[in-house]
Amino acid sequence: MSGAPRQWTVLALLEWTTDHLTRGGFDEARLHVEILLAHVLRLRRLDLYLQFDRPLTSEELAQFRGLYERRLKHEPLQYIVGETEFMGMRFEVNPAVLIPRPETEVLVECAIDILSRGEGKFRTILDIGSGAGAICIPLAKRFPAITVTAVEIEAGAIGVARRNAEHHGVSNVQFVRADVLVDRIEGGPFDMVLSNPPYIPAAEMPTLQEEVRLFEPRGALTDGGDGLAFYRRIGELLPTMLNRGGVVAVEVGAGQDIEVSEILRKGGMDNLRTVKDYAGIERVVIGV
Repeated sequence: MSGAPRQWTVLALLEWTTDHLTRGGFDEARLHVEILLAHVLRLRRLDLYLQFDRPLTSEELAQFRGLYERRLKHEPLQYIVGETEFMGMRFEVNPAVLIPRPETEVLVECAIDILSRGEGKFRTILDIGSGAGAICIPLAKRFPAITVTAVEIEAGAIGVARRNAEHHGVSNVQFVRADVLVDRIEGGPFDMVLSNPPYIPAAEMPTLQEEVRLFEPRGALTDGGDGLAFYRRIGELLPTMLNRGGVVAVEVGAGQDIEVSEILRKGGMDNLRTVKDYAGIERVVIGV
């Protein structure tokens, strides 16, 4: 480390590595360094500012260096520390699962709103492509009388989701391993169907950030085609998978809302509407 101080204190390490990351073209360098260092020292980020003069032991420094070198290779911060926050809840994440995005909170918030106004009408939910459980677990925890079936093709992802459900004390989610594109989904019909499917067109994959393109599971990002394969399959299944008067809500990519709405309309859905995310993009398509 050229120009490094002789004694690594919390402040010295924060300043040196923040500058190093910034010069390397990383966004939010200070935030990422704070999260890594707080993780190593088992402190809250705020507590770092109360211990600026604290020297790091050789063991702490070695652990931080290992994590920092992983970040230099563009590995997502969430995978490095092994967790992320979603809907105000902690979720374990690793390379077996897609990292939950803020825009997916819009889908969960829409579902909460519909369920809250449903007055007991909704008793069963199907979550297609459950990943780490970021959609099904917050809903199951908030509505314990509802039974949720969470379908996921990857065994590793189901393991992560089950640990997350256990961590949050959720027992009303049944995790099922299945490929929705070819398998029959048991347990239906359901009162609500939710999904954040792989919707990135294959042609756009090379344009993604290295953190996404090189580290997150490809099967959770793209269907290998135009990004609409899962919506078409959901549309095919809705007549038998959704109870009359039931609701479907799906997350979509930028500019996909019109095509997805038409797919769901062909699947028998009425009263279709879209909801924008925090960036003003039409992000959720809802139908009855």
